[in-house]
Amino acid sequence: MQVRSLLLLLALILVAAAAEAGKNKKEKAKKDGSKCEDWRWGPCVPNSKDCGLGYREGTCKDESKKLKCKIPCNWKKKFGADCKYKFESWGGCNAQTGLKTRSGILKKALYNAQCEETVLVTKPCSSKIKSKSKAKKGKGKD
Repeated sequence: MQVRSLLLLLALILVAAAAEAGKNKKEKAKKDGSKCEDWRWGPCVPNSKDCGLGYREGTCKDESKKLKCKIPCNWKKKFGADCKYKFESWGGCNAQTGLKTRSGILKKALYNAQCEETVLVTKPCSSKIKSKSKAKKGKGKD
């Protein structure tokens, strides 16, 4: 019976500690001293080259802030990393241009980014023919 009481007490202490830790994180987020709610954020500007870690500047009335951000290095589309789109499947290969195309519809604009409602993207046609039935690793082996 004492072991159960001890375990119950220990569980209560852990729950209280977790709740306190969560409260501290919220307080730290609010400690920036800003009461402004209408922030306008600029695009993510990489520290070097055209991708990787960087920052975005935000302004609200007289205040300004910088937030860390990241542009993935495989994200070199004209519509930027702050515009998220839902894409359809790739179309067939155009023999004249050697390109495949697909369109995307805007799903979400992050940080009030100016995004196009629909975009059209292209990529070179693959010279390889991919087989659809590939064996999965580790499956079916005895």
